[in-house]
This record gives sequence, structure tokens and C-alpha cells, in this order.
Amino acid sequence: MPFSDFMFYFELGWSHIVSLEALDHQLFILALVAIYTTKQIKQILILVTAFTLGHSATLALSVLDIIRFDSKWVEFLIPCTIFITALVNLFKNGKRSKNVQVNYFLALFFGLIHGMGFANSVRMMLAKDQYIGWGLFGFNLGLEVGQIVFVALTLLISSVVLYFFKIRQRDWVIFLSSAVFALALQMALQRVPF
Repeated sequence: MPFSDFMFYFELGWSHIVSLEALDHQLFILALVAIYTTKQIKQILILVTAFTLGHSATLALSVLDIIRFDSKWVEFLIPCTIFITALVNLFKNGKRSKNVQVNYFLALFFGLIHGMGFANSVRMMLAKDQYIGWGLFGFNLGLEVGQIVFVALTLLISSVVLYFFKIRQRDWVIFLSSAVFALALQMALQRVPF
């Protein structure tokens, strides 16, 4: 695969998280990492990578035409994963779960759902390419790098708010999670498929 093709897919994955049209993806990452601080960077990176793995698996299965889902349901389920994640944060009262493996499983499972959302548009591009594996790798690498940059910015903003404005972490988590919950619930209601 020519390097320019790899970069095309890398940029496609990158824009899937950092573009203005990626609000649902950004909200999910925000809800996912809202309960963490820079001290838990290893846990955060594992969570984000678990999400990418789920996203990648569904995307690969879809591109290879092994699975297909009704896009109306997928577009409805994506904001549902976001408000569920935010709701879990609210019920934890701003505290991290002692069982972080549950968070990893949820990130992986919700990644499967999010991967279906982008699968239809990427399927056509990748299915025509004889280097499907490299295209998927480029896309997923771009997605992962974009997520890490978004996580870094989120943690930076959170650190500034917590340190300079002296806001308690619990209050910040509740504020972020409530805002994400409200936006995601509105998205879900707008996308009800029935």
C-alpha cells in the first residue's frame, strides 16, 4: 500500500474524532474519562484503547461484509452509550469504580456499537481497496491518535479547572457528566428509530 493511501486512512480516522462532525464520539470519550485525572493516565489509555479495539473489530467485520446493522438503530444506540456512560458517572457520585475491569468491558462493548456507526461510510472505500488490512490499520491508528490528543486536552482542561479554580473533582465530574448526559439524551431522542 502506498504511503499516501495509508495517510488517507489515517487522516480519515483522525478526523473521525477531532472534526466538528464527531460530537458523539467526543462526548463519549469525555464521559469515559471524566472521572479520571492525570494520575490515572495508564488506566485512561487502556480504556481508550479498549474502545478503539471494539470500534476496530466492528469496522473490520462490517468492511468484510460479515455483519450489517440497520443504520437507524446504530445512530440511536450511539448516543445511548454516551448517556449510559455519563449516568454511570453520576451514580458513582464522581468516584472511580473500584472494579475498573467493568469500565474496560463497557468501553470495549460500546466501541463495538460506535464502530457500526462509521462502518457504512468506510465500507465502500475500503472494500474497493486491495489492501484492506492496511487501510483498517491506518484508520484505527488515526482514530487512536485523535482520541489520545482529545483525552490530553480534556485532562489539561480538567487539571486547570481543578487546580486554578479550586473546584472539587466530584463537582467537576458531576458537571461534565450532567452536561454530556443532557446532550446525549437529546441526540438519542432525535434519533429514535420507531
